[in-house]
Amino acid sequence: MSDRTRPAGCEYDGSCNDISRLWGQYSAYFSVPSELDASTPDDCDVTFALVLSRHGARYPTDTKSAAYNATIARIQKSATMYGKNYRWLKEYTYTLGAEDLTQFGQQQMVDSGRAFYERYMGLAEKTEPFVRASGSDRVIMSSYNFTQGFYASRGESGDDYTRDVLIIPEEPGINNTMSHGSCASFESDRVPKDEDEKAEVAWGARFLPEIRNRLNHHLPGVNLTLEETIYMMDMCPFHAANTPDGAGHSRFCDLFTKADWRSYDYYMTLSKFYKFGNGNALGPTQGVGYVNELISRLTGQPVDDHTTTNSTLDSSPETFPLDRALYADFSHDNSMVSIFSALGLYNSTASLPKDHIVPAIKAHGYSSTWVVPFGARMYVEKLECGANRNEKKDEYVRVLVNDRVMSLDTCGSDEYGLCRLEDFVESLSFAAAGGHWDRCGG
Repeated sequence: MSDRTRPAGCEYDGSCNDISRLWGQYSAYFSVPSELDASTPDDCDVTFALVLSRHGARYPTDTKSAAYNATIARIQKSATMYGKNYRWLKEYTYTLGAEDLTQFGQQQMVDSGRAFYERYMGLAEKTEPFVRASGSDRVIMSSYNFTQGFYASRGESGDDYTRDVLIIPEEPGINNTMSHGSCASFESDRVPKDEDEKAEVAWGARFLPEIRNRLNHHLPGVNLTLEETIYMMDMCPFHAANTPDGAGHSRFCDLFTKADWRSYDYYMTLSKFYKFGNGNALGPTQGVGYVNELISRLTGQPVDDHTTTNSTLDSSPETFPLDRALYADFSHDNSMVSIFSALGLYNSTASLPKDHIVPAIKAHGYSSTWVVPFGARMYVEKLECGANRNEKKDEYVRVLVNDRVMSLDTCGSDEYGLCRLEDFVESLSFAAAGGHWDRCGG
């Protein structure tokens, strides 16, 4: 088995022509190219596997759906003529829903459950995963769809198991490690969000005016704003997500060039990085609670955390068991970016520039498309490896994000992406110390 394989083709330099992989967090899950072999080493056995998953493809949020509809209405009211490739907009009717999973999004999660079963079949044939979901409808439904797919692979009905999913509410005042909201300073409109806004404004000011001017040239009388230009781009991936296989083509997509989409993708990446990731001083802290739960599950020790964990749930073996081999948690993209940052998965990613594009492969694998597309998934594996590693059986940890084996530089991972369990846990000292929770305020 080869130890390192450089990704081939357009993924390496970010020149892909498949625009569906340039839609940021609105892209659909795909298997991200990996420099490390994702198979299990011959002398190792997986003894524990956890998946942390984003919900499947959804409709726009209520706020965005209203904004998209209003943009179309304004175009149709104000346009004095329509350019050659824009005439269809005159009769276009906005029909997208809001908030919920699309049909494709539900199928994504069924497929995800099947994939989890197949990868960890040795465990999945004889044990049930402990499943948790953050309490929004699309996340809950994603956990149910995943459960259906997992048990269908075992020849059983998932209906018998969806009732066992632990749903953690997202209401204010309830601690939930899979949904940020408990850090007052982070959630307010104070300093931590400034860099995100600066990044979006700075990069948007570079690439959006040319696109806006082109649209306005073909839609005289409308005078689209930069924000409305982004809305017009958003409607391409959301219409694709509303097709049965997520690959349907929308005429909105044809209004933009591949260069436009690369700039759009980077716009989304900057937002995630500077709002919820390492670009925000409090971004990684929002993921600390989940990381401390992961430490507990990997070591079998009680949760030690004073940030976002729910002590009532985490102190009970019924709601936070430590004796399972399989775990499945369901969350949102923003919270997952914070969790990945708290884990140190992208510590090698330098602060992303706001004046030119850095492709994912040159940003140590960081882009919103590669990290948190619809249906995104992180696998955490614990393995026992034998004498062929010149050691008595020892425990190791490996992390994969969308099938990409992460190089765990913080704990000295080997050519398979493996770190010794104790080294991995020790590398999570930021989370163990509570991150910067002392800056969160009341």
